[in-house]
Amino acid sequence: MKLPVAKKIPHVHEKHGHQRIDHYNWMRERDAPEVLSYLEQENDYYDAMTAHTDDLKESLFQEIKGRLKEDDESVPYLFNGYWYYTKMEVGESYPYYYRRNDATQKEELLFNVNEMAQGHDFYKFTGMNISPDNKLAAFGIDTKGRREYTLMVKNLETGELLDVAVPLTTGGSTWAADNNTLFFTRKDPETLRANRIFKYKLTNPDNDGELVFEEEDEIYNCFVYKTLSQEFIMIKSSSTLSDEVRFIKSNQPDADFQLFQEREKELEYSVAHYKDHFFIMTNKDGATNFKIMQTPLHLTEKENWEDLIAHDNDVLLEDFNLFEKFLVVSDRFNGLNRIRIKAWDGTSDYFLPFDNETYTAYTGANLQFDTTKLRYVYNSLTTPASVIEFDMETREKKVLKTQPVEDPDFDPSNYTSQRVWATAPDGTKVPISLVYKTSMKKETGNPLLLYGYGSYGATIDPYFSIARLSLLNRGFIYAIAHIRGGEYLGRTWYEDGKMFKKRNTFTDFIACSEHLIKEGYTSNEQLYASGGSAGGLLMGAVINMAPQLYNGILSAVPFVDVVSTMLDDTIPLTTGEYDEWGNPNHKDSYQYMLSYSPYDQIKEQDYPNILVTTGYHDSQVQYWEPAKWVARLRESKTNDKLLLFKTDMKSGHSGASGRYDALKEVALEYAFLLDLEGITD
Repeated sequence: MKLPVAKKIPHVHEKHGHQRIDHYNWMRERDAPEVLSYLEQENDYYDAMTAHTDDLKESLFQEIKGRLKEDDESVPYLFNGYWYYTKMEVGESYPYYYRRNDATQKEELLFNVNEMAQGHDFYKFTGMNISPDNKLAAFGIDTKGRREYTLMVKNLETGELLDVAVPLTTGGSTWAADNNTLFFTRKDPETLRANRIFKYKLTNPDNDGELVFEEEDEIYNCFVYKTLSQEFIMIKSSSTLSDEVRFIKSNQPDADFQLFQEREKELEYSVAHYKDHFFIMTNKDGATNFKIMQTPLHLTEKENWEDLIAHDNDVLLEDFNLFEKFLVVSDRFNGLNRIRIKAWDGTSDYFLPFDNETYTAYTGANLQFDTTKLRYVYNSLTTPASVIEFDMETREKKVLKTQPVEDPDFDPSNYTSQRVWATAPDGTKVPISLVYKTSMKKETGNPLLLYGYGSYGATIDPYFSIARLSLLNRGFIYAIAHIRGGEYLGRTWYEDGKMFKKRNTFTDFIACSEHLIKEGYTSNEQLYASGGSAGGLLMGAVINMAPQLYNGILSAVPFVDVVSTMLDDTIPLTTGEYDEWGNPNHKDSYQYMLSYSPYDQIKEQDYPNILVTTGYHDSQVQYWEPAKWVARLRESKTNDKLLLFKTDMKSGHSGASGRYDALKEVALEYAFLLDLEGITD
């Protein structure tokens, strides 16, 4: 089939006396006939070039689906007298939301999302929030995939929807104690920045609510939440490097919000409440890896905060949970999750034991103060996720549920995981988590898929995947590169992979690739790489810098036109991310970003086989970024390796909304890899 060729219309971007000529800027015209035509041509080309793998895609989909327990049920959690849980039914794409009265054990169906989603190509249900009297449920729905949620309220006694439909919200909400006042966050209609907090009175349904707070600084977003104690409603404004919190008592919804601590540059803090104190996790006083402090309810300014868990240069604090008798701290040491349990009376202080070389563990739904039972989740690259209940007094644990794998041949002992370390150009040791069939022989010739992200301090922990078994069982090694830009090795690991140190993210990934080749896990001809969103930026950068290392690339919703996007403050996320990437309105940031921007650094050279996927309604990374990138790659690449581009015209940043459609997206990517390897079965 003939290659799609995008028309070229020169458009000059000029900044700081420097000109960039963009021949594909016209693709920004959303819904323009020529844009839709181009996307359709690319989709048709993808279909034609992968038609020979259609049976493989279907086989992979059925195989992955066959491992799922289709009629599954979540572990119930107790909240305000009711046990809440979801169920999935055979053949259904969306969950059913239930609750069961703790006293009577009577079960109620709250929401059948399958029924609600009928007639919609995309449907996202989020933010279910039950009123204190258990009679009402607020929730958000998105039918486009742009994360623009309409807030609605359902009467759980009658089953009827109230006359509430507030558009352009985040989907989340918070009830005041009066069961009548609902606080929620609305977005700017152009930038989609979450910038305004409203309160809505059910007794006054003829409006969209009263504005109670507006975040005017364009680098901040805001949201509203209730403390676990249910006693305070908090408004938090956050940028990458600074926070500010306001609060009222939840039984005084018409009070003015009180400032907790005024925002300061590079002062980050989050607030929880327990009895007569607020508890704060913060980087105050240079606590790079954060510490936990406390302060009396009436003395909230930072000069009154006192250390509870001190800062440790080697330990990153990530979260904490408050119980009647215990403080539970989630931290990270040498890249691995730890859960510390500390009695308030000082009688015990210990860590839960984990003995795997690479794993993931985190606390789950812990919504009760007066309990000794801690819920946490544990899994690894070889072990399905388990929800575990741990008695903090007796130290006995009970596995409440292990993720089922509907495959009689599945045995965790058939798979091996390990952690190895690559050396970056500056001498930094970069960890890599690996999983493969135990029977694999470590020698050149193994296909290997290396995943990376490396931005926003987001840590990609090693986790079990039912779908991934389809690669492992066909001889693939799967690896995660824990590169700088995440927080795998602490806050400085993040700081060393952002702003003017962003290139470390890319060189780390390349170093991991080279290490895996050098050590005989794989070869250039069988190494594949994958990343999405900011991980798509990573993919774009590494194939410009070291295309010879890879046979194939999977790039999903890729953020690749860095300079143009960060210069356009009308695009969602732009201004709030100046502290992540830099502000290109400043010349030094502009020049540094330009030096790695995948779109701007495309050159005439051989590129690996590439599959690019995106969603037309993506609000995080606009569809035109990957569209322009692909068009420019087609123009510049000097070999005949595959370059395929598929746009889902019905979804957004997170892909398809139904579980089966999501599995089909995975099968599509796996089929691309297996086809390149010549694996047809």
